[in-house]
Amino acid sequence: MTRDVKLLACLGAAICLFGVLIGAFGAHALSDLLSANQREDVFDLANRYQFYHGLAMLALAGIFSRQPHQLSLKWLIVSFTTGTMVFSGSLYLLALTDVSWLGALTPIGGVLLLMAWLLSVIKLRSIDR
Repeated sequence: MTRDVKLLACLGAAICLFGVLIGAFGAHALSDLLSANQREDVFDLANRYQFYHGLAMLALAGIFSRQPHQLSLKWLIVSFTTGTMVFSGSLYLLALTDVSWLGALTPIGGVLLLMAWLLSVIKLRSIDR
């Protein structure tokens, strides 16, 4: 397994780990603070997307670990990790603080996640060529 694949897997697992922690924190410690439906929906969306992308990173690491050649996954890793942090992080903060300008950061995270998926397609197409 290459260093990039290990990093992709470790970051994917860490994103899922923190997804569990943040989800539990939101469900238990913040139940009074997140009582408004809209804020709960925003928090839940952030948590779901965090999990989706953490699991995707783990799945991709599994696929790429079976490849004999060295794939550079640097930009894919950066895009997934930063995109998840900015997308979910801005929504968590928006739900917790109700500071509306934080919502302007969410699309930046979304664009980074789109870039990560595009890079995934490109990398997956290059397998066995």
